[in-house]
Amino acid sequence: MPADASSPIPPALDQLREQPDVGPGEVPGLLERLTRVPDPRDPRGVRHAPAVVLALTACAVLAGATSLLAVGERIADAPPHVLERLGVRPDPVLPRRLVPAEATVRRLPARIDGDTLDPAVGGWLTDRRPAGSGLHGLSVDGKSLRGTAKARGRKIHLLAAVEHTTGPVPAQLDVGEKTAEPTRFQPLLETVADLAGTVVTSDALHTHREHAGHLLGRRAHYIAIVKGNQKKPRKQMKSLPWKDIPLQGRTRGTGHGRPEIRRIKTATMSNLLFPGTFQAIQIKRRRTDRKTGRTTITTVYALTSPTAEQANPAQPARLIRGHWKIKALHHVRDTTFAEDASQLRTGNAPRAMATWRNLAAGAPRLSGVKNIAAGLRRNARDARRPLELLDLT
Repeated sequence: MPADASSPIPPALDQLREQPDVGPGEVPGLLERLTRVPDPRDPRGVRHAPAVVLALTACAVLAGATSLLAVGERIADAPPHVLERLGVRPDPVLPRRLVPAEATVRRLPARIDGDTLDPAVGGWLTDRRPAGSGLHGLSVDGKSLRGTAKARGRKIHLLAAVEHTTGPVPAQLDVGEKTAEPTRFQPLLETVADLAGTVVTSDALHTHREHAGHLLGRRAHYIAIVKGNQKKPRKQMKSLPWKDIPLQGRTRGTGHGRPEIRRIKTATMSNLLFPGTFQAIQIKRRRTDRKTGRTTITTVYALTSPTAEQANPAQPARLIRGHWKIKALHHVRDTTFAEDASQLRTGNAPRAMATWRNLAAGAPRLSGVKNIAAGLRRNARDARRPLELLDLT
């Protein structure tokens, strides 16, 4: 006997029905990508598809929610047109839609598989980055979620990759401890579909021959900072006749809030003790503290795989400065989203919230927004704006 029209069975079946495949040449939307994230819950009694709950959470964070409690409150107050657009099922009796309960909003992120959620969100951001020509940079660096440790939870340290241009995060992994970062460098980049023509920048912690070989094997390049962990290459670079090499670039800017002058020299080399290196780089940073007037000069050495024809002296300097794009993201997550103050520690929820913060910082920048905090306040005034940023209108 067929179920009555008011029965919750048809809507439930609609949630479980397989979504249509994306056609050739089409770019999958956020909802399509989120449907590929496995549901960790027992299918019995599931009222809301995971993609619906995850999309609602994304919209709430884009409107300024900094905790799961705030996410639940924003979902509870979501207007009908937002609920309808995101596929929230109607009440079988009353003329309204059944929003996920706060318990659902809390439990799903805690149990969701971060290794599938991050590629779904990162892939969506990558699909929408502006097309460019020539070499483009990708920063790799880690960030500890300090509030989790304060709450006596397990230590969570996230290793992420960030585009230099507009700052989207195409990949992120939970590595547990900062000391485990080097072992997860290659698995992180394996989740990035195409690295051809990309220059991967990182700090000295990731300057390893194995990493360089991996990048070259994927038709990518690297800029590797050389410090004490690579003694022979560093000694070899310091012994180069830098005084006889002409200055090839000089820029002014601000570094860590201090006026900075950067002077760059490059030397083409073919016998450096590092795989695939074609150029050695010396950067001298002259910084003046505004309060004390004290001036410091720091010399940084780096190895890079592009040849002089592929990258002129100005490009390595630009790419090295662009590496700080990832530090800017960390700053936004700490100050705008209060990430380090959050003591959320249940299951995978801390990582899931970090993923939504990456999305909430990346999607506005792809639309030309420069001040993320102001953009979030603007989104909070109109529930349609997060949908527009996520191409869900």
